[in-house]
Amino acid sequence: MSNSIKRAYGFMLLVFFALIYLVPLDLRSLWQPDETRYAEISREMLQRGDWIVPQFLGLRYFEKPDAGYWINNIGQIIFGHSNFAVRFGSVFSTAMSALLVFWLANVIWRNRQKAYVATLIYLSSALVFGIGTYAVLDPMITLWMTAAMVSSYFCLRASGTRQKAISWIALGLACGMGFMTKGFLALAVPVIAVLPIVWREKRFKTLLGWGPLAIVSAFVLSLPWVIAIGEREPDFWRYFFWVEHIQRFAEKNAQHSAPFWYYLPVLILGTLPWMALLPGSLISGWKKKALRPELFFLLSWAIMPLIFFSIAKGKLPTYILPCFAPLALLMADHFEQVRQSVTSRVLKVNGIINVLFGSLAVIALLVTSGLLPLHIKPVYGHDELYKLLIAILCFAAWALAGALSLTLPRRWYWSAACPLVLSLLVGQAIPNHVIESKQPQAFIQQNMQVLQQSRYVLCDDVGFAAGLAWELKRSDILMFDEKGELQYGLNYPDAQGHYISGPDFPTWLLKAREQGDVSVMIKLDNKFQTTDNLPPADSEAVSGRFKLLVYKKLP
Repeated sequence: MSNSIKRAYGFMLLVFFALIYLVPLDLRSLWQPDETRYAEISREMLQRGDWIVPQFLGLRYFEKPDAGYWINNIGQIIFGHSNFAVRFGSVFSTAMSALLVFWLANVIWRNRQKAYVATLIYLSSALVFGIGTYAVLDPMITLWMTAAMVSSYFCLRASGTRQKAISWIALGLACGMGFMTKGFLALAVPVIAVLPIVWREKRFKTLLGWGPLAIVSAFVLSLPWVIAIGEREPDFWRYFFWVEHIQRFAEKNAQHSAPFWYYLPVLILGTLPWMALLPGSLISGWKKKALRPELFFLLSWAIMPLIFFSIAKGKLPTYILPCFAPLALLMADHFEQVRQSVTSRVLKVNGIINVLFGSLAVIALLVTSGLLPLHIKPVYGHDELYKLLIAILCFAAWALAGALSLTLPRRWYWSAACPLVLSLLVGQAIPNHVIESKQPQAFIQQNMQVLQQSRYVLCDDVGFAAGLAWELKRSDILMFDEKGELQYGLNYPDAQGHYISGPDFPTWLLKAREQGDVSVMIKLDNKFQTTDNLPPADSEAVSGRFKLLVYKKLP
């Protein structure tokens, strides 16, 4: 590949990354509960100047360690109080993971073009860009898991003592950062992924001889924070280990419980718009593993964590994000084979799948639009025709890109453009009933003056309360008749005033109104469909499932 072509590939990849990952960040409101939660935790860290003990709405919040919040903190320091800043940590982590994919592909195959293809497949995979532009911690743990596995590759391939030492130290540092981002999971997953490779290559002596160096480096990196949080909050490690690890992943009543096969459809759909490459890449990698050990390494990296997460009781689609880096590398290798084969129809099938996916999505939108004489509850209201048209445009563009990839064998790259319009316009295509349930920012901003003048602000939904705190830049939002995920923090004696029960509210309100205005945000749902049993408010505002009750200060 000539230098000019290399520069062109690199430039186009950067443009693609900017359009898919950077431009859309500020074009849609924050979703609750995840994005509002992580935005607010980092805002409070910065406001308090305390980067050790995570707090949420002024309460102890020990569901995750700190390193993910630190990345979010840096985003808010650089870009300020904005949706872009909230999501930038996820985008940055995804970009770093993509660079590691590129680097490892170049190291393994000494083929710059294949490395570009692997990176493009990774960045354009539906699950990767869907989660990579969403403010959660999974892109960050994926970065550290990718760094750990890249380091593992060098650990098993390095020959000199100095190279081995650097590789094992790097592995430990990556695991240490992963541990401080999402806990003990980051220490288990790389070990699980690499064990079949160690077994197959009989590298137990290497593992036992050099492994302690990785353990020491992870220990040294995380020890200062481990000690600091333990001294400040003695109960942190009990809660974090037992509740957030044992109960979440093993017990029958684990959060987000799902069957063993849950991740199979997530994995398949997550590889769009490259779905047709997935079966062949796995089969080809398995068949050629004896002649090409790097393929077995990638297979083990992809499949072993998938099995581990499938066995765990609690499941979310975001958990298998670390599996997509090795899958992208496997698919890039398989892509190179099918592109050179005159008999292969994989790329044509891939284009057809994208055409069908986009077309079926358009048909589904039309069927559920309410425009046709069908007895189906419409997704969009009568005044949302423009949103329906935008949604149709998003998936029609997906189908069109798939069709363009079929025109000539060399136009395979059009598959990567399938999600382009969707990523840019999805924020404008979200139905109002979803916005009025999951995106509270607009409603809060409409009532900003009233809320800012209120001495007390109460809310009966944790995600909604986080949105309030983020927009108002205040952490003293009180929970009203609902504790949710704040149950642990509310159990501390110094947090009793942060929760007002429904029966206690009328008495509390009389005293509170002597000090100033009181605003109560209600999220109307199956639990609380009416506010008739509350004291009459001086004013009300309603939007969808969001309702604001305002009680003025008593004279």
